[in-house]
Amino acid sequence: MTYQRLPSGNANELEQEVLAQWRTEDLFRQTLAAAKDAPPFVFYEGPPTANGRPGIHHVFSRTIKDLICRYQSLKGRSVTRIAGWDTHGLPVEIEVEKALNINGKTEIEAFGVAEFNRRSRESVFTYKSDWEALSDRIGYWLDYDHPYITYTNDYIESVWWLLKQLWTKDLLYEGHKVLPYCGRCGTSLSSHELAMGYATHKSPSIYALFRLREDSAAATPPRHLLVWTTTPWTLPSNIAVAVNPDFQYVEFDVEGPRLIVEKTVAASNSVPGATHGEPLRSFPTVAEYKGSELVGLHYEQLLDVVEVDADKAFRVVAGDFVTRDEGTGIVHMAPAFGADDYDTIKREGMAFVNPVDAQIRFSETKWDAINGLTVFEANEPIAARLEAEGKLFGRYEPKGYEHTYPFCWRCDSPLIYYAWRSWFVRTTAFKDEMITHNKDVHWYPPEVGSGRFGEWLENNVDWALSRDRFWGTPLPVWKCQSCDEYVVIGSYAELAERWGRTLPPDFDPHKPGVDDVVFSCNSCDGTMRRVSQVIDAWFDSGAMPYAQWHYPFEHEQEFEAHFPADFICEGLDQTRGWFYSLLAITAGVSGSVAYRNVIVNGLVLDSDGKKMSKRIGNVVNPWEVVEQFGADAVRLALLASSQVWLPKRFDPRVIPEVAGGFLNRLRNTYDFFARYADPALLEQAPPPDDRPVIDRWLLSRVAGVVHDVNAAWSNFDVTSGTRALMDFCVNDLSQWYVRLNRSRFWAPDAEADSAAVATLYEALVTVTRLIAPAAPFVSDVIHRRLTGTSVHLAPFPEERAGNQPELDTAMATVRRLVSMTRNVRDVAAVRTRQPLAELRVALPSGMTGSAFDACLPLLAREVNVKSVTVVASDAELVTLQGKPNFRSLGKVYGKRTPQAAAAVQHLAPEQLMDLESGT
Repeated sequence: MTYQRLPSGNANELEQEVLAQWRTEDLFRQTLAAAKDAPPFVFYEGPPTANGRPGIHHVFSRTIKDLICRYQSLKGRSVTRIAGWDTHGLPVEIEVEKALNINGKTEIEAFGVAEFNRRSRESVFTYKSDWEALSDRIGYWLDYDHPYITYTNDYIESVWWLLKQLWTKDLLYEGHKVLPYCGRCGTSLSSHELAMGYATHKSPSIYALFRLREDSAAATPPRHLLVWTTTPWTLPSNIAVAVNPDFQYVEFDVEGPRLIVEKTVAASNSVPGATHGEPLRSFPTVAEYKGSELVGLHYEQLLDVVEVDADKAFRVVAGDFVTRDEGTGIVHMAPAFGADDYDTIKREGMAFVNPVDAQIRFSETKWDAINGLTVFEANEPIAARLEAEGKLFGRYEPKGYEHTYPFCWRCDSPLIYYAWRSWFVRTTAFKDEMITHNKDVHWYPPEVGSGRFGEWLENNVDWALSRDRFWGTPLPVWKCQSCDEYVVIGSYAELAERWGRTLPPDFDPHKPGVDDVVFSCNSCDGTMRRVSQVIDAWFDSGAMPYAQWHYPFEHEQEFEAHFPADFICEGLDQTRGWFYSLLAITAGVSGSVAYRNVIVNGLVLDSDGKKMSKRIGNVVNPWEVVEQFGADAVRLALLASSQVWLPKRFDPRVIPEVAGGFLNRLRNTYDFFARYADPALLEQAPPPDDRPVIDRWLLSRVAGVVHDVNAAWSNFDVTSGTRALMDFCVNDLSQWYVRLNRSRFWAPDAEADSAAVATLYEALVTVTRLIAPAAPFVSDVIHRRLTGTSVHLAPFPEERAGNQPELDTAMATVRRLVSMTRNVRDVAAVRTRQPLAELRVALPSGMTGSAFDACLPLLAREVNVKSVTVVASDAELVTLQGKPNFRSLGKVYGKRTPQAAAAVQHLAPEQLMDLESGT
């Protein structure tokens, strides 16, 4: 009987054969069945949207997820692997709009909401087969037969129940706030969506002159407040200007108008001077004011294009939000387009105007030149009019002011801040609880939890929940048209009861059908109709701990057994996306943390460090990479090339460098074993303690790497564990043990040494079980040939006795001495083939002992000397006999390395002088 050798052919062909065998055996189901009664390990799959193709960054995160899940499964845990699909939201709507060649809410409504949503439902699984096929190809095991899908009735009913719980706790409310707003999509964004879309942008930048209204009409020359803005389009809506009451302000005589600016700003070069470019500080100072002295002054309306009650407008107000960081220390305020503006004007009881419609176009102003223009199109005509009227002091950089600016993460349109009625989750009410829960989460790396995510929680604002769109979970709020009474529905049974009839069998909770459900108000004779909005799709995905089980309507035990999650993993961008929505919902509803352990993987960049983009053509096709190198190689390269939380430059050419050497060594080591080992010899092998020292050392190292891998992966450090195992296979197993023991396997006219066969067998079995979570294909191929069973049904190696630190240290010392001795032979031009009588070594105290003595014959054999003598000090060392090779010595000595110093330390003084002089 012999061991079957590995088939020839490339990695892709081998892995395809493995996949076919897994499907035939239904191996994934076997693993689930084997662990069904085991303690659970709960994994939550962050749901992708399947109307876009998966990329290499998805392979990255799924490799990490699969490693941890396989590891825990092999450790005897019942691992939850429910697949999920995120099916609602604007990304879906935008794709349908493109397919229909329509644009925006108005055209959708003209097309028909029912048909639009029907097409949205169809489109969400456009690339479902691509996702499933790629997951299958890279060995990512998920239960795609029973996934959670966010558009299903069961899922939506659980989401409604969650919203009802928040309403009952007074954590769901309607409010009028200034929110980030996308005019193209016609809806507001939440703060965590806003954080996903910043980019560098150049905005128009002008300095406007706000003329103060003096008590005396004869007051000359006129005084002006100098105000800087990068949004000239907001100036027609100006109601007030704000100063910091604690700042000092200066009035300058600028050869005509007098300008008031903050003193510190005026002292810098950040404010342009008059037309000839002189800084303001070069002009005479007329007066100085405390900011509080300016509060209450009135000024003339800058642009008379909007009707405003002047008695409730055009006044200087106090604002501690005014800083010296940018501008002039004086801030113009348009309450419809700024959060501080809105809050301040509301506090001061001043007027509110908004001449911009939901498509962010000016409408019904007194100036036809801007009516119908978008706010961005209106910037230039507004600036030109101010200049013509003598109200423009200057422009800061004609090409615009470069800064970071928010864009819609779904359609890439620039956003504005816009006063909007919206529904909110009052997350600020339980912010402290979220912060406390977060401290109980093990983040990898820790600084994401304490830094990026922790700081996000510290600065938490209420979650803007509602969206004025179509394809989403309808907000389950009904409002009386007469008395403004609200009812929040938490189940379909409750809806049927209020409606007074049974819901039809084909009931669809989506728009527009759900909006036909109307019922009488209990407080008056009015009619209750559902409010028009749908909810943020991030709430859908964050509801999955409950909704994947249709909790609380069924599967109560399953939910309780699978809450919270033991482990989740997504990219760094999800700290303000899915990670946040999970925590906010579970903290608000259940007062609980949503997950215990998080791995945050970094962005996958191209080889030049640029973000991958279809537009610039630097996207890596995952299918091509996997077919070229094999899934195992791609997985190992992603895991081992750098810590997973760092931005990762992905260059396919590096895959063989990172993973190829390890995989080749592992395959070659197995093939060597299969060629010469007889399975019958395993039963003849002596116990480990009776085997030669090199065998005992290898088994000690195996025990050590088992400890290292378990320690790393149980702590969710996937990179360190993978690297430790790869390094062991290449350096310890292949380059040292197998190389030193070849003759024990192929001895002429004799059987292989049973001790060596047993030792290498035990090491290979352990290695394949260790590497199985990271490289599931090659590990299974080798393990089946060694044991006859799949590695994915075998137990993961546990901590074991057998690690011998003294022996490990002794062998490490021997290996270093071998390297140093070969270097000395090289510089002295004495080949290793030439036997020498004696090698003398001097070692630091504590490095010798019985373990080291037992390794000395290996040292002697490796460096080809008849004996090794350990001397008391380096004074007893002697030079290598023979004429030194000065050419080699010169090369080595010139590097000034420790090896070079060791090589020349016994040269005679005149030889050293020759070496120094280069002779």
